[in-house]
Amino acid sequence: MDVLRPTLIRIGGRVYRKNLIQEQAYQHEEEEDFCAGPSDCADEPCDAFVVEETEKGFQCRVEVPSPLYKYIIGKKGETKKRLETETRTSISIPKPGVEGEIVITGQHRSGVISARTRIDVLLDSFRKKQPFTHFLSIALNQPAIQEKFLQFKEEVLEKCSKDHGVSSSLFQNPAKLHLTLGTLVLLNEQEIQKACDLLQRCKEDFVDQIAGGKPLTVEVSGVEYMNDDPAMTDVLYAKVHMKDGSDRLQVIADQLMERFVASGLMLKEWDRVKLHATVMNTVFRKDPSAEERNNTMTGKSSFKERESFNGRNILKLFENFYFGEVQLDSVRLSQRFSSDTSGYYATSGQLTF
Repeated sequence: MDVLRPTLIRIGGRVYRKNLIQEQAYQHEEEEDFCAGPSDCADEPCDAFVVEETEKGFQCRVEVPSPLYKYIIGKKGETKKRLETETRTSISIPKPGVEGEIVITGQHRSGVISARTRIDVLLDSFRKKQPFTHFLSIALNQPAIQEKFLQFKEEVLEKCSKDHGVSSSLFQNPAKLHLTLGTLVLLNEQEIQKACDLLQRCKEDFVDQIAGGKPLTVEVSGVEYMNDDPAMTDVLYAKVHMKDGSDRLQVIADQLMERFVASGLMLKEWDRVKLHATVMNTVFRKDPSAEERNNTMTGKSSFKERESFNGRNILKLFENFYFGEVQLDSVRLSQRFSSDTSGYYATSGQLTF
């Protein structure tokens, strides 16, 4: 990394520099110590968070999901000790597994601000490394679509099973056919509730107006592949488009993504949501319940372990396969690695058209 052009991190509407030494110190995540110069953040203004004046000085409270406490504590408590020493503050962290607030106290306002800023940078860095827990989805598992999908699977295996890598283990579970609009890392009930509340505000602010207060009729037709070589395919998906030719579904998806990214609940992976329904995926070979981020770069290691398949014949024979027409009436906050009574992902919250 060019030390004259450091990576910038946006947190709470403010932009911070990412320290080169800090990056090197975190090769083993929480087992390493947090390292930053004593004056890195001392002069940061404090309009991004509240610092209260107390009888003994100043304090600042920050809500942190309990799974992230360990990154503030560090190996044998070294990260916490260093933060306290270099910022001349005291940092109180709830017990492991107990949800609550981290409280920073100190005699000097600048020290409290410095500690809070460093904690925010730490949390932002390690949150990005957490596997996602939820995703915004639109279910496509209506009976008619499932039936056509099973027909597609049967015909592909009948006509293309001799092609390299093609097997029944590649296919999506028909009960979980869906569109993924974006992935989220929600680490406690408060964050899940925040996402549910935001979904409802989106409904009121723009979704109802765009949808016109009624379900959207879409057609699922044709297949396409994700990468640039059909002979080495990892993901094959069905294409989805509005029956009336409009872009209303795309507009809703893009605005939902933008709103969730702005809230800090979602990382921006693309400029636009790619509307696709995965029908074959090589991650299903080892884990039939897998659900990946839209951005394949976040799963480099899993891609190295994949055995791709030759999709040339599938693309040629099923290029225009018609999966059917479906009425879309909700966006769900779906929980990863879960199932409800219908076989679809368990729903933590939803927005209805």
